[in-house]
Amino acid sequence: MPDYRVQLDTFSGPLDLLLYLVRRNEIDLLDLPISQITNQFLTFLQVLELIDLDTVGEFVVMASSLIEIKSRLVLPRAEDQAQEAQSAMGEDPRAELVEQLLEYKRYRDAGQALQKQADDWHNHFPRMTSEKPKSSRDLANDSFKEVELWDLVSALTRVMQKKIVVETAAIRYDDTPISVYVERIGAHVRKTGRASFSEFFEGANERSKIVGIFLAVLELLRHHQFHAEQPEPHGEIYLMPPDNPEHASSVDPAETP
Repeated sequence: MPDYRVQLDTFSGPLDLLLYLVRRNEIDLLDLPISQITNQFLTFLQVLELIDLDTVGEFVVMASSLIEIKSRLVLPRAEDQAQEAQSAMGEDPRAELVEQLLEYKRYRDAGQALQKQADDWHNHFPRMTSEKPKSSRDLANDSFKEVELWDLVSALTRVMQKKIVVETAAIRYDDTPISVYVERIGAHVRKTGRASFSEFFEGANERSKIVGIFLAVLELLRHHQFHAEQPEPHGEIYLMPPDNPEHASSVDPAETP
């Protein structure tokens, strides 16, 4: 694969994924169903490993912690040992994780509120051309708007569950540059006006090709003003071309990392 890699900061770490799963399942954070969350977290971890995150270790550590908590909750204990075991654990095995999630959620909500305030201020008082920074912006800091990043990973999970993926060690290996996928997918979306996420993976079974297509979709959403929508909760995601005609003509492969 080319040097382009999805950075861990893009995914905001394992706590962000846990909060996403809590919201998606509409469950009470204070009464976390650890077995359900652990199983779903492990499913996402398999996809993250497929994408080949350089620092996926944090997610592995969290997965290990979830499995440990799950085992402590489900392992049978004799009645005469229950009181002693509970005392040894101190509290509910989930308590520390829930506290971490609550603290992370407070910081996350505060950050989103500040970002919304900054966006509202920018809409009311846009910068003059002369006031814009001369240095180029860091494209890696761009964020998703309409569809959450974890929704895209979830969509990729559903795609993967329907496929038999050929590993890199197989004879066939796709070494198509990410920029080529960006151009192909971008041209298809501009032509059709609206394309489903899953259709991009039709006929793709090689791991390298699946990763390349997924990274190209991220690239179009982050850096080329394409839009995504998800009409039904946890349903199909659709990609749409930029609203600005200046961006609709072509995607410059030179801008692709």
